[in-house]
Amino acid sequence: MGAHVFSLPDVGEGLTEAEILRWLVRPGDVVAVNQMIVEIETAKAAVELPCPFAGVVEELHAAEGQIVAVGSPIISVLGDVPAAAPGPQRQAVLVGYGVREDGPPARRRRREAPGTVEAPEAAVQEHQPMTTVRAKPLVRKLARERGIDISTVPATGQHGEVTRSDVLAAAGGVAMPPSVSSDSAGDRVPVRGVQRAMAEAMVQSAFTAPHVTEWVDVDMSRAMEVVQRLREAPGAADVRITPMILVAAGLIRAARLHPRINSTWVDSADGADVVIHRAVHLGIAADTPRGLLVPTIKNASALGLVDLARQVQALIDTARAGRSTPADLTGGTITLTNVGVFGVDGGTPIINPGQTSILAMGRVIDRPWVVAGQVVARPVMQLSFSFDHRVIGGALGSRALQSVAAFLQDPALALMMDDAG
Repeated sequence: MGAHVFSLPDVGEGLTEAEILRWLVRPGDVVAVNQMIVEIETAKAAVELPCPFAGVVEELHAAEGQIVAVGSPIISVLGDVPAAAPGPQRQAVLVGYGVREDGPPARRRRREAPGTVEAPEAAVQEHQPMTTVRAKPLVRKLARERGIDISTVPATGQHGEVTRSDVLAAAGGVAMPPSVSSDSAGDRVPVRGVQRAMAEAMVQSAFTAPHVTEWVDVDMSRAMEVVQRLREAPGAADVRITPMILVAAGLIRAARLHPRINSTWVDSADGADVVIHRAVHLGIAADTPRGLLVPTIKNASALGLVDLARQVQALIDTARAGRSTPADLTGGTITLTNVGVFGVDGGTPIINPGQTSILAMGRVIDRPWVVAGQVVARPVMQLSFSFDHRVIGGALGSRALQSVAAFLQDPALALMMDDAG
């Protein structure tokens, strides 16, 4: 009998840590290969991890609610250990994520298979307590940028964490105001998992990409007629058809007409590049119990309206149920957000990191509209388009936004013209 140590794998691209939400086993429990043993929440989603070993649970190395770094031991399982083969050992890994050669790297690299442990003896020796330095990723990043060893920074956070003020003070910079004292009125709510990741992403985007936002009002009369016809179309009875489907189709069309809005700014040692994506992977912002998520419709330009509606419905329902996978939440090249469902007209949406534009759609509401010299009531929607001014100039951003508006003003005609072309 030997101890197998299972380390936290990387279940998504570039993730460095996860929170232990709930253990599904306890010490002394008998587990089988592929049995779900723990629920974790990463920056992308909440997922359950299967056990790659069979045996008896010896120890849980992380408590519920604890933040664990990728590659750190989370559970030990007693069981028969296969005889070690001569030469370098292969590491046990999470089923379905592949293997790599032994020896955890000094720095985890992108797109590698998840690291675990070598032979059981080495695994036991490598098991160390979790890092004693508590700090948010942005604080750690600030310390790295200032050349400061964060383990040497005195922590003044209420729960013993190193704060941004602490790092700035250690660097001789200007500190932020002190934290709110524990006896102040109000409740402190930890920001973790998806919510924390989204907050960090928005801060990164807002202070990295120079945002420009433009607005346009659209007469949705003909668009609403198309929505009604789609609802009555054969095979669409089980599909949720809303104006958002036409806005999504209009944005996809704009990305084809103006490819630069479907791109990524990439910094490099030699300067910077703009990667213009051939495929349109449309992100749909969804309000969920876990916070804002952006599931992605891959190759959205290849879908018809009804199929697009099905994909949107399925992804949003899955996200709200907490079942989105990391693959569902990555790879987007442009994003659509619907603020109209909250009864508002528009806003200044923040671009998702790795993208260069985002479109917000507002509510559809009757407003005065001039038609043939007469003021009449028309269903009107406001579109708000934010773009990265490093990549997209004002003229291009305006043309892209106007192309979405033109599509919505007469979507049937636009679709016929596209088919004819």
